[in-house]
Amino acid sequence: MRHSIPNQLTIFRILLTPVFVFFFLKGGTSNIRIASIIYLIASITDWYDGYIARRLHMITRLGQFMDPLADKILVSAALAVFAHENYLEWWAVILIITRDFLITGLRLFALYIGKPIITSVIAKWKTFLQMFFIFALLIYLNIPGVPEIRLDRVSNPYLIWTTLSMYLIVVLTIVSGVHYLIVNRSHAMELFKRTFYLLTKPFQSKGD
Repeated sequence: MRHSIPNQLTIFRILLTPVFVFFFLKGGTSNIRIASIIYLIASITDWYDGYIARRLHMITRLGQFMDPLADKILVSAALAVFAHENYLEWWAVILIITRDFLITGLRLFALYIGKPIITSVIAKWKTFLQMFFIFALLIYLNIPGVPEIRLDRVSNPYLIWTTLSMYLIVVLTIVSGVHYLIVNRSHAMELFKRTFYLLTKPFQSKGD
């Protein structure tokens, strides 16, 4: 089961991420197009591995661990390269990536201790808007003759659609993150206690 098709697709999605980054940062119309196709393929594997796992009852603990991690790696890489190319503000991207990995860590901890975690409708909307935004920007960049939308090349970067979209995603990121912590505060407290114990254990041993 460890090497099941869903898990292989998840690993394949992780391996596709640096390839996407390479072609996107290389620049040029053809490379941007290749990067967009790679991102599309990676996104399809995200849907397909989940579909196969549910349909064939091949859900594993490894898959439950790797699948959300692979999603965050792919989305974070896309947002990071957009920020690197000055399509997005770095502070917004860093905030989103930090929140996503903290919540993913909390979800994985809940899985580790065998307890369910309460999901957030707001978080689902945030994830949907993230994916939609990334696809929209990639499609936009593949349209010949479109206006330049790099932040340093437009007269008012705070009014272009990419910036406004990111502000909405940032708001949903903060709200959904706070909501996650509130409704799953027992998991968060347990994780904090265990982390604090592991960090202070060496000092307690020296004191003894």
